[in-house]
Amino acid sequence: MSADKLRYSPALTLILTCAGLVIIIAGMRAAAPLLTPLLLSIFLAVLAAPPMFYLRERGLPMAAALLVVVSALIVFGIVLGALIGGSLNDFSANLPVYEASLKQQARELRQWLEGLGLSLPREMFTDLLDPARAMRLAGQVVSGLGGLLANAFLILLTVIFLLFEASQLPAKLNAVLGGSAGSKERLGSVASNINRYMAIKALTSLLTGVGITLSLLMIGVDFPVLWGLLAFLLNFVPNIGSIIAAVPAVLLALVQLGPVGALWTMLAYLFMNTLVGNVLEPRFMGRGLGLSTLVVFVSLVFWGWVLGPVGMFLSVPLTMTLKIALDSTPQTRPAAVLLGSEVPKAET
Repeated sequence: MSADKLRYSPALTLILTCAGLVIIIAGMRAAAPLLTPLLLSIFLAVLAAPPMFYLRERGLPMAAALLVVVSALIVFGIVLGALIGGSLNDFSANLPVYEASLKQQARELRQWLEGLGLSLPREMFTDLLDPARAMRLAGQVVSGLGGLLANAFLILLTVIFLLFEASQLPAKLNAVLGGSAGSKERLGSVASNINRYMAIKALTSLLTGVGITLSLLMIGVDFPVLWGLLAFLLNFVPNIGSIIAAVPAVLLALVQLGPVGALWTMLAYLFMNTLVGNVLEPRFMGRGLGLSTLVVFVSLVFWGWVLGPVGMFLSVPLTMTLKIALDSTPQTRPAAVLLGSEVPKAET
């Protein structure tokens, strides 16, 4: 086989592509401590850019608009840190007590099943039905998110530079693209769709978090603000995120209030996620901006493995951004269709 044929062999191209992906993913995982704050900064900048542009359109100078938006972010971060700081410490301190209580209830459930004639090996039951794992997982996720507070200054500084750069981005794109109207239109469409998706998702997630907090407060479950924050963050992960957010709160209600309290907690999560996920989001976002459930699960596992707990929170926004970018050109639109949640209608 000649060197030219070997160089352009499809098999060799596939091998080199896979090897390149492995190197990139390994590099991303190794650089996670630096990459995670950067991605979170970009996420916050995308959410903060529309209000800043709105203020500028109303005649506010660039510096003043940036100052207002950054001040709002700082106030929001301080209030959020004050609300969850004490709850996070108390929850971490009480976590061993909750785990012991859940294990005791699991043993009682096994004994009850054995009384009905359903004999299960102790090891199998302990491995498969260990509710304490869910509590530990919740603690790890929230602790990982809380660990970002140590990088708060770096994140805020990066957001400020990104917002300042965003005001100059259109002029730079015009200089780079020149008279290419089609490229400008595609880039504008991609940016608009990403901003729209992020804004609507952030508002619906905030509604979910507030609703869960108020519901758990009325039911009497401990740390309602903490579980509301978890619901807010994991609402960015459709379908799967609502289940992950509900499990630790339901288990805590079971320990604290018994089966009736756990049932009310489960109904509160079911109502809020049905209202937001099946009624509000499709109405305002449109069904075309959806991801396949399989893609959501794979992206959750992949980004969680690469970036840790924050990667789980950012998994769907990152994948959704990729889908919107792929959908902007006819050449890559088939890949966007594969990532989507709907089958397009066949052309007649």
